[in-house]
Amino acid sequence: MIIEKPCIMVPVHALAEELLTRLERYARVCYKSEDRMEKQSNPGFLKNLLKRGHESIIEHEKATVLFITDRGVTHEMVRHRIAAYSQESTRYCSYNKDKFGNEITVIEPYFYNDWPEARTLWEEACLTAEKNYMALLAAGSSPQEARSVLPNSLKTEIVVTYNLREWRHFFRLRCDAAAHPQMRQVAIPLLLHFQAAMPDLFNDIEYDHGFPPEHYASVILTDDIFQTL
Repeated sequence: MIIEKPCIMVPVHALAEELLTRLERYARVCYKSEDRMEKQSNPGFLKNLLKRGHESIIEHEKATVLFITDRGVTHEMVRHRIAAYSQESTRYCSYNKDKFGNEITVIEPYFYNDWPEARTLWEEACLTAEKNYMALLAAGSSPQEARSVLPNSLKTEIVVTYNLREWRHFFRLRCDAAAHPQMRQVAIPLLLHFQAAMPDLFNDIEYDHGFPPEHYASVILTDDIFQTL
C-alpha cells in the first residue's frame, strides 16, 4: 500500500492575462464601450462588475485543473453542477495490475499525523481493505465488484473544469471553516493561486485563515498536467 499527500496540478496558462482581456471585451458589449479597451485588461472594470453582482459575464471563460486527492473529497466536488469532470474509474482500473504497482494508493488524513493511535487504526483499516480487494479479484470478482471494499481514502485523480463564476462558488463553499478539512486542504491553496493570478476576480473570497498552512496541498504549475503522471 502506498500512502501519498494530496496535490493539485494547474496548467501554467490556465489563468493567463488574455483571459481577463477577453472577459472585458465581452462585458463591454453590454455598454458598447469597446472603444475604451486598452491592450491590457482594465484591472478595475471586471472588479466593479462583480461588486455590482454582475457575475454572469465571467461564465464566458473557464479554468481546468487536476486534483490528486481521495475519493471522499471528490464525492463532494462532483456536487458542483456547472462543470466537466473526468475521474479515475474504480470500475475499470484494476489495482492488482503492474501499472498500479499491484497495490492500492491512499491519501493520508493529515489530522492523524500527530495522533499515533488513530493513524495506526486508519492504516490497518486501509491494509485490510487492500488485502480483501486483492483476494476478491483473485477469486474472480471484477474490479467493479471488488471496489465495494475500497476505502474513502483511496487516491483518485480528477480533471475539473469550471467556468470562473463556478470557481468563485466552489471557493466560497469549500474554503470555509465549515468545509471538510481535507477539502480545505486542497481548496485553500488553489484559491490562493487564483487570487495571485487574478486578484480582481478572486480577492474578495474569504477562506478559513485558521487552517494550518503546513497542511496545504501542493499546487504544481506545469505545461502539461499529465506530464508527471
